[in-house]
Amino acid sequence: MQLVINSKGAYIRKRGECFEVTVDEKKSEISASKVQSILITTAVLISTDAILLAYENNIDIVFLDKFGNPFSRIWHSKFGSTALIRRRQLELSQSKEGVEIVKEWICEKIESQISLLEKLARTRENKKEMIETAVIAISEQKSKLSAVKADSTDEVRNTIMAYEGAASRIYFETIAEIVPPQYKFDGRSRNPAQDYFNAFLNYGYGILYGRVERACVISGLDPYSGFLHTDNYGKKSFVFDIIELFRHHVDEIVIKLFSKRMIKQEMCREIKNGFTLEKEGKQLIVGEFNKEMEETIRYRGRNIKKCNVIEFECHRIANKFIGESRDADMVGI
Repeated sequence: MQLVINSKGAYIRKRGECFEVTVDEKKSEISASKVQSILITTAVLISTDAILLAYENNIDIVFLDKFGNPFSRIWHSKFGSTALIRRRQLELSQSKEGVEIVKEWICEKIESQISLLEKLARTRENKKEMIETAVIAISEQKSKLSAVKADSTDEVRNTIMAYEGAASRIYFETIAEIVPPQYKFDGRSRNPAQDYFNAFLNYGYGILYGRVERACVISGLDPYSGFLHTDNYGKKSFVFDIIELFRHHVDEIVIKLFSKRMIKQEMCREIKNGFTLEKEGKQLIVGEFNKEMEETIRYRGRNIKKCNVIEFECHRIANKFIGESRDADMVGI
């Protein structure tokens, strides 16, 4: 499970082989053996004994800012494999083969966007024609992307990102027409979000980012050596590359929350130049995200949980980098 602490003033300590969480004098115990990661979203105290227990059980502790972005984390100090994977990752990022890898990732992202729109069209007869038109336009951007050829990503980075950006603009413009009218939004806006929809979307992406970063590290991949996203100081560029494969999960969750009218006005708060989530909004998106990740899907011939797909895919990518075609061992993931 993912242990989420979002109550201000909570205290986490070790009791035996359990985490004891105290909130307003109410205590709860959670066995360390059942926890995969701990998410801390507000002002919380944690003891060094609890940190050591997390370390001993390979549990990462992730700290999120008010927008849901991970700003720090504590985890096991060892990489998940040999240096060969990270060396090959760096070599491939500047090669012709690297261009094909990036195209594969972005095409998969666009295919997931198309699949989600087609799924939405099946239950929205009055929006079906509009969605089908959007799907055709997005597919055209994917076709243009597929035709890109170059000897290195540096040569075509801007071109690839332009096609991906055009597909995403059409995608989100279509979603904006699907959500209830009072929550209609004007495209993507990041931190701060300019509307309720993007506030939930950004927070969900922040949670997803933590999952993807963890999966990269335990697979032996270097979070900083990006292919498509550029290598700025301190920026985990490769995590931004890989997260593109999984954003549609968060998109679907947030669309469901708004379509089913589960959003309340008090779940967001207006701040300077935008909106941020209040505690109730954070609890809603975190709860729905965790529920979604526990669902089982068919993936590459196996029935596995969505949360495990992220780790499975990162292991597959790492094996591909070093020329191994075998799938990751899913036992214990």
